[in-house]
Amino acid sequence: MELHQRLIEHFAEKAEREIIEIVSIGVGYTAVQLTSGGMGLSYTYFESKQSCSLIKNYVDYEGQPANRLLPMLLSENRLERSMALALVNALNYQSALQLPVNRKNEELFDKLGIRKGSRVAMVGFFGPLLEIIKQREASLEVIDTFRGLGNKQTFRRKLNEWADVLILTSTSILNDTTEDVLEACGSRVRTIMLGPSTPLVKAAFMHLPVHILGGTVPVGHENVLKAIRHGTGTPVIQKFSRKSYLEMESSGRQ
Repeated sequence: MELHQRLIEHFAEKAEREIIEIVSIGVGYTAVQLTSGGMGLSYTYFESKQSCSLIKNYVDYEGQPANRLLPMLLSENRLERSMALALVNALNYQSALQLPVNRKNEELFDKLGIRKGSRVAMVGFFGPLLEIIKQREASLEVIDTFRGLGNKQTFRRKLNEWADVLILTSTSILNDTTEDVLEACGSRVRTIMLGPSTPLVKAAFMHLPVHILGGTVPVGHENVLKAIRHGTGTPVIQKFSRKSYLEMESSGRQ
């Protein structure tokens, strides 16, 4: 969980100064908005709902300093982690706004070198990317536990021996699989972490073989909060957001 600790340390000082205004937990995504205007998103992670309460010890974080919620990134409760990861992205909001925009994914595919004959491994099912991969005549291997896709052992072997590119969902931050998946990659694999949960924070990923971070930066806050309340997913949320990315090449990755 070094990644989690790095994120906490990176934002610890800022979290002392920021106040949480809104915490909104939808069935698809979670949002945190700060009184200073920053907003961040995270996937709402829970595997099963066995009762009406998904958090044992209720804490009202609204109106509280952000440093009360930030440590929950290490919580064993995945819903608390979802809130904390959304907070991380809210704390990083102004920096994320300055990053280049990924409008149609084509630019990122070019940067990753996905072309005819490329072998792409995908952790987490990204439906909108399938058509681009098909058009580029690249091969694809997918694993997604929620959808029952793929075999873990076979997939890990392909990460090491077969794949040229890894597309990794940032939901992996919430279930502690990010570092495990990346450690299984062969040395030549080019990696992108993708999704609204992605912290666009270079310093937190310097110890990992990640080449590009691709995330979502809300710009129409009220519309994003409404979309989350209504249980929508990325197609609606991204209508009111920027799909931004951060290249990690300057950190020494090859």
